[in-house]
Amino acid sequence: MKLGTADDALYRRFYPYYAEICALTELRKKPGIGVPIHSGMGGHCLLYLNGVKRDPTERYPVLKLCDASPAGHGAGISVNSHYKNANWVAAEGAEFLWHGALEPGERMTQAAYDRTQRHAKSIDLLDGVAFHEHLFRAKPAEMSDHDYMYEISIGTDYGARFGRDIFRARIPLDHDRMGKIVDYLNALNAPFRTGAKIFRWRVVNNNCVHVVHNALAAAGVWQEWPTGAFVGTAAFNFPVPKNEFVDVMRWTNDLPIADAEAMYKNKFIRQALLAGGRLPTVAGALATAEKAIQPNDLYDVERLRLIFYDNPFWGPYRFHFARIFREKRYFDLTANLLYFSERYATALARSTASGPQTSARAQFQWRYGQVIAAEALRVQQMLAAMDEPQAQLAEAAS
Repeated sequence: MKLGTADDALYRRFYPYYAEICALTELRKKPGIGVPIHSGMGGHCLLYLNGVKRDPTERYPVLKLCDASPAGHGAGISVNSHYKNANWVAAEGAEFLWHGALEPGERMTQAAYDRTQRHAKSIDLLDGVAFHEHLFRAKPAEMSDHDYMYEISIGTDYGARFGRDIFRARIPLDHDRMGKIVDYLNALNAPFRTGAKIFRWRVVNNNCVHVVHNALAAAGVWQEWPTGAFVGTAAFNFPVPKNEFVDVMRWTNDLPIADAEAMYKNKFIRQALLAGGRLPTVAGALATAEKAIQPNDLYDVERLRLIFYDNPFWGPYRFHFARIFREKRYFDLTANLLYFSERYATALARSTASGPQTSARAQFQWRYGQVIAAEALRVQQMLAAMDEPQAQLAEAAS
């Protein structure tokens, strides 16, 4: 259930721009080790963007789209209640986001923990970001404010696998759609940077998942989830990390794309296809699951909790979640491409419109046929490319 190094290189060759919704479990630091940090069982949500980096000219979190060599760059977006003058911060590089400064297979030790914090400070990860004053009440007297900020951010905003299990839903994008995500996130931070607003995290109507969800909405993946709703209303329906992971995996894998009529009847899908030439369900959306780093001297990593916002007895989410890691097409690239190859073939065989043809319906059917044919060809090309020698794949991905 984990994409290996070879698979990652191949995936980035096919999809240099992609996003990952990342659901993280609770975090439990062992007693007596540094500043005590424990998070709730609702977990945390990160957004990883491949093909994006931090703007090195800015002394504040600003994203920049990579036009050259996008496959080799990435940034992890984290929303945290700590921040006062920012909605999110960005840790550059997938390895640093997940593993900090640890070497592959290295034990999670105090030395590795300290080394990761030193690196985070050397790259000014929190440069320009201010924390809410009340957070410093728990700061040890001998620790500086600067050091304390990095201390309470590690394991959440960077080094995310230090003490958390993670579930990642990977969504393939393109240059234009990734650009829309970058523009959305930069605009989201702008009023906090200028001081026009103070950022206040709210669990039911403005949490980390809202930002992740709405960043993808900016790229046309799905509909926006409004923030700032009345608390009494929002409490009955608000996004949580584990639900969001399941939702995006189902949305990008399970829509009946071979049924043109069903696609046409969905207003959002119809508009997305006509305006952008895309369907939400598309080949290449994959799940990954990884355990927290072990052996681990600093964090308790046994039986880490991450709850669904759902009925625990007959709610559907736990069944959908189990299915994602039971059926290979959800987490294996080859199986996923083969599955979509069959679906596209079925869609092409049915692509002739039936029933009364209004001008809008005829236009949709024509566009639908174009998109399905293009995606079917793309999948066949990727399957053929997977037979190339590994040396060629490595050279192409570099």
